[in-house]
Amino acid sequence: MSTAIVWFRRDLRLADQPALSAACAAHERVLPVFIHAPHEDGAWTPGAASRWWLHHSLVDLRSQLREQGVSLHVRRGDSLAALRDLIDATGASAVYWNRLYEPAAIARDRTVKSALRGQGVEAHSFNASLWREPWQVETRQGAPYRVFTPFWRSVRTQLPVTPPLARPSMHGIDVAGGLPIDALELLPSIPWDGGLRDACRPGERGAQEALEIFQDDAMSDYATARDVPARHGTSRLSPHLHFGEISPRQIHHALAARAAAIDARRRPDIEPFLRELGWREFSHHLLYHFPSTPEANFDSRFDRFAWQADNGSWLERWQRGRTGIPLVDAGMRELWHTGWMHNRVRMVVASFLCKNLRQHWRHGARWFWDTLVDADLANNTLGWQWVAGSGADAAPYFRVFNPVSQAQKFDAQGEYLRRWLPELRAAPLPLLHEPWKDAALLKRWGYPAPMIDLGESRAAALRAYQSMRGK
Repeated sequence: MSTAIVWFRRDLRLADQPALSAACAAHERVLPVFIHAPHEDGAWTPGAASRWWLHHSLVDLRSQLREQGVSLHVRRGDSLAALRDLIDATGASAVYWNRLYEPAAIARDRTVKSALRGQGVEAHSFNASLWREPWQVETRQGAPYRVFTPFWRSVRTQLPVTPPLARPSMHGIDVAGGLPIDALELLPSIPWDGGLRDACRPGERGAQEALEIFQDDAMSDYATARDVPARHGTSRLSPHLHFGEISPRQIHHALAARAAAIDARRRPDIEPFLRELGWREFSHHLLYHFPSTPEANFDSRFDRFAWQADNGSWLERWQRGRTGIPLVDAGMRELWHTGWMHNRVRMVVASFLCKNLRQHWRHGARWFWDTLVDADLANNTLGWQWVAGSGADAAPYFRVFNPVSQAQKFDAQGEYLRRWLPELRAAPLPLLHEPWKDAALLKRWGYPAPMIDLGESRAAALRAYQSMRGK
């Protein structure tokens, strides 16, 4: 009987799974395999929150495969060595997988593909995570895009119109030597594990549930509700997308179908949300064409920017949500407790670190990498360099997010602040946004005074930027 290995990585779903569907169509038996090989991720091995999500996503994938009478074979170690061992054990004639776009993954996959084909084994890879692959989108001059708007204009006209692939029927094969998922030791032993459990439901079924909630509760007014951190106004699909529990094609197809079924006078505009998914595509486009950007400034002028000397206490206060700036602290505590942070607040806390504190954006990128359940190298790099001003199509450096005015505008009644800052729950509204205006109450509440003056630090950041430009 013809046997194929399906190598799962960050494509942990059964529906709209090109590698799995192709293997099931061409072979009589398939062996779904997950190989835990964090050492092959180079400098960006998965952080603690990502490992937590991965554990539970694998548990969900294993459960869904079992419902079809198929086992998930789990290994750890070098990917090529594990695949070769399984080829010998099963007599598999082909290996199928879906592509990844991080530099270390690309290099590893090229080695694996060349080695397998060299020993006479078919090796097939597919696109399962993007609408358009990075090399399929280019300017009229044949160059990669550096600005989002023309990139999105090009991609938007090329979105796939074919429906997502259905879940294939499959026949599995059992092989000795597999590990239980617990043996991968992915789960953390730190207190915020409970907060993650309460806030998240990893896995393909969790992804579909999140999509349905978004369609029911937030899609109709996404353009405005997405900026209000106290509301469930965003999709919460980012970790599901990162781990491949749902595809952009599935999301687009579902939203378009739901919108088409609604009366034209009340039909929601799905374009603002599609545009946000377009930013995700853009981040992968940039990472593929500019693979040094997770560590290096996209705009090389920032190589001479006057960052403040590494101040461990400043960075720690920011990480722990003890800066004395309510919106910054609320966001950082939400992150620590749930592994997630509202996107509007992400921009505010990043601006505070990079501009008010003038700490290098790499410090923030590393912290987000370890604590976000949706930590994605492409998105994380684009987001931090965008806020810092050093990235492609970045925010103008003179745009320094004011956390007070941002809170007054997007959390006017203080619901978000009160949720994450128990010290300030009894504060009246004017003081909730600026508690330092009453020093006696600040001391009574046990909330820290601001670690820095927002106006003075903004002016210092702009002077540093002008000095860099002058050089």
